[in-house]
Amino acid sequence: MSVLARVNAELRGDRAIWAVLAILAVFSLLVVYSSTGTLAYAKGGGHTEAFLIRQTIFIVGGLLITYLCHSTNYMFFHRAAPYLLLFAVPLLFYTLFFGADINDAKRWIKVPFTGLTFQTSDFAKIALITFVARSISAKQDYIKDWKSAFLPILVPVLIVCGLIAPADLSTAVLLFATSLMMMFVGRVEIRYILLLVLLGIVLFGGLLMLADAFPEVIRASTWTNRIREFVLDADGGFQVQQAKIAIANGELIGEGPGNSIQRNFLPSPYADFIYAILCEEYGLLGGITVISMYIILFFRITRLVTKSSKAFGAMVAVGLGIMLLTQAFINIATALHLIPVAGVPLPMVSRGGTATLFTCVAFGIILSVSRYVEQNPANEA
Repeated sequence: MSVLARVNAELRGDRAIWAVLAILAVFSLLVVYSSTGTLAYAKGGGHTEAFLIRQTIFIVGGLLITYLCHSTNYMFFHRAAPYLLLFAVPLLFYTLFFGADINDAKRWIKVPFTGLTFQTSDFAKIALITFVARSISAKQDYIKDWKSAFLPILVPVLIVCGLIAPADLSTAVLLFATSLMMMFVGRVEIRYILLLVLLGIVLFGGLLMLADAFPEVIRASTWTNRIREFVLDADGGFQVQQAKIAIANGELIGEGPGNSIQRNFLPSPYADFIYAILCEEYGLLGGITVISMYIILFFRITRLVTKSSKAFGAMVAVGLGIMLLTQAFINIATALHLIPVAGVPLPMVSRGGTATLFTCVAFGIILSVSRYVEQNPANEA
């Protein structure tokens, strides 16, 4: 048996989703290698090979994690969801007050003896989505009951998003919106969803009131500055202007791999604005290709949901899918100046460690659902 045949036999589940994952991973290696020049000079030496090697290690490690998760029955995550959430909450609390201060934000904790950092919100996203999926799928028969069905969902969403929001409002809003959409798909009554929206607004207002007392914890000034810049400046701030120039330079087929000019001027060209560099080097065709990958992912997950609309597998797949898709289009919309600067990486493409690994976990769980549902839909019972 050839190597290709062996790989084909091992990688079960939706082959289209596997293809999406592989294509995004290739784009990640190409664009991260090209866009880390300024970071390399800032670190000393000016050699980007070290960043390519680092990203390759995370990509390869992430794909291995995807394979392990896809080989695991997704019901394992159903059983593990409460424990993941119980671990995530104190981890977020610790990060909020004692996390490493990087770029004026406490989103990371340092891993002892390694020199590496760990972004706890990436873990919390997986934990909360699996927990909400478990709660909704387990309560289908009495989803209208307040105490036994909705309250166990509402409280964890508010706690997790409330702990993430002070240092990373964009991720908190993304996770909050994902939870709302999951509840809508799970047929939670609209009045309860609207109530959760109201409570979320109240929570946000409370954070704004506390911002003056705890400016080092709650980054309210950053939120207001970005919104003010988006509303008052039609051309966008410096970051957005450089992103627009990069996209315009790319035209139809791009400047070619490694030929980006704006990577030398654009802040975070390897993370928050990586889509602009991708468009500059690979043109409109490259930008459309990446967007198409996320659209294909959406339709393949929709196919899973229509096969088993009420089970945990479908709910966790749609939740993770919504998170990945929403995050992708927030990143792209930021580069196009359609929304205020959000500081959200492009899933599976932007440079990152924990972000890449937990994106691969999300893909692995989705592929696990696909694998077991397509083998035997009765498994969902």
